[in-house]
Amino acid sequence: MPAPSDDRRSPRASANGEADEGGQRRGGVDLLARVQRELGLAGAEVPSPPHRAVPLPSRLATADLAWASVGAAMLAARRSPASLDPERIATAYRSDRVLTISGEAPPVWSVYSGFWRTSDGWIRTHGNYPHHAAGLRAGLRLRDDAAVDAVRDALGERTTTAAVADITTAGGLAVAVAAEEPAADRALREHPLLELVRIDTTPSSHAPRAAASTPPASLPLQGMRVLDLTRVIAGPVCSRTLAMLGADVMRIDPPHLPEPEWQHLDTGHGKRSAVLDARTSRLQELLAHADAVVLGYRPAALDRLGLQPEVLARRYPRLVVAQLSAWGVENPERAGFDSLVQAASGISFIESADGDRPGALPAQALDHSAGYLLAAAVTALLCRRAQEKGSWIVRTSLRRVAAELLGMPRSGEPAAEVEFDTRPHVARFDVDGTALVTARPALAGFEYRAPHRWGSDQPTW
Repeated sequence: MPAPSDDRRSPRASANGEADEGGQRRGGVDLLARVQRELGLAGAEVPSPPHRAVPLPSRLATADLAWASVGAAMLAARRSPASLDPERIATAYRSDRVLTISGEAPPVWSVYSGFWRTSDGWIRTHGNYPHHAAGLRAGLRLRDDAAVDAVRDALGERTTTAAVADITTAGGLAVAVAAEEPAADRALREHPLLELVRIDTTPSSHAPRAAASTPPASLPLQGMRVLDLTRVIAGPVCSRTLAMLGADVMRIDPPHLPEPEWQHLDTGHGKRSAVLDARTSRLQELLAHADAVVLGYRPAALDRLGLQPEVLARRYPRLVVAQLSAWGVENPERAGFDSLVQAASGISFIESADGDRPGALPAQALDHSAGYLLAAAVTALLCRRAQEKGSWIVRTSLRRVAAELLGMPRSGEPAAEVEFDTRPHVARFDVDGTALVTARPALAGFEYRAPHRWGSDQPTW
């Protein structure tokens, strides 16, 4: 039962894209100014509210969140957000809707992902990965070839609590759809959106080599090496942005868990891709010569692999460590995705079209916004470390981004939608003989390089 935003319609624009007299979209400017302060982006001027809203209409301030998140990456790259194109941002946030591989739109959502009614409410499931789909079926005691009707019937006989427990115990992913924002989530707004920690270190043989000097006109991250240990959308959007800004990005994936081809091609631009067991000494060698690492695995998984941010920051002086999770470090074992966080945070019922069936944001905006915000932080910290000693850690989570969105001024009912032409906002690549069409960068003045095939590179700088 796919969510309302899970279809493949073309991105749509608000029929009334102009700012109203009350200063609508001021929330995005306020958010961008706060992120600027959190990251210490001195000298950058935050512009006035954009003349046209990003065409991502919703009851919540999704458009403002998207503009501010991309704007933060622009400021960190020493570019003005005033040049951002609202339709380009919307297309990037809905990149899965314009993606084609060999002329075909890939199947983005599994039949096991979506909203399901229980005997006393609603749950949201995520079964895009085969092992999560298998966990859902096992938890509901269904056959491997179980159809949608069988899942619906099994869940309709269970309470929400029982359904979530059965599925998660079996290794699947499910959350109860919250009727309102949990108090613990509201409290997150008292903390920074991007949590920065500086670690005092002493020079060692592991210190990263000095980046080569580059002329002023070069890309902001030219000469930097970034190790990418992320999956799905948010983390890869971050590292894709860093690659676009000039960094040499190496993505590492475990041999036993391949990424869906469409997902990798949608976010793998400009990166090398290698398969490597993270417990090997080779990964430590890559870290020893990296300037930054982006971590997207569950905090508990990082602990088991010996990749805790504090450990890496102390072991490799001057390393910038970016940590992204779904639910935050206070929930180290909990796996999650954008759609699940929307449901558990109260967003889904706010976006309900009829007040009964849960709805969804017009894009996976938590994922994309977290990716751009984290890319802004890594870019800013790589610049700061030239003047300040020590290593840096920056953290955020989809749950924290959701709390930010819920605290922003709301627009009420979403505006009517109209189509806009996405053709100026897509790029075409040849990936080893495969014709690929993807969204162009949301950041103005930059372009992507073609993705590499998943796992096609050697794990070496």
